[in-house]
Amino acid sequence: MQVVLRIDGLPDAAIDAAAEFHRSWLSAARAAIAENISSLVLVMPTAPQDHRDWRRGLARDLAREAAPCRVNLVAGGDAAAIAAAVEYLERAPGVTGQLLITDGQGAGNPAH
Repeated sequence: MQVVLRIDGLPDAAIDAAAEFHRSWLSAARAAIAENISSLVLVMPTAPQDHRDWRRGLARDLAREAAPCRVNLVAGGDAAAIAAAVEYLERAPGVTGQLLITDGQGAGNPAH
């Protein structure tokens, strides 16, 4: 079973957003993993480039901690692109520890 945890309300500054995630959301992510799920997808809104490092590290480190449960992070503002990425991850048992940034303009978009 795959669980999707939607994260919102993070500050704009990368260092503050990382601190807020760890303070307010990490326990919810770990609680979901403890429910013996097969996959956890964290969904976050679009953020500036300087958020990529902490988000990538979060996905990687939480996936290592949660194994064999898979953990991935999907970021973006396009609901259809996020849904497509979440659906892909549900069918991709070898993908874990990844940050997938969506924009609705790339692969899988039927308009392209």
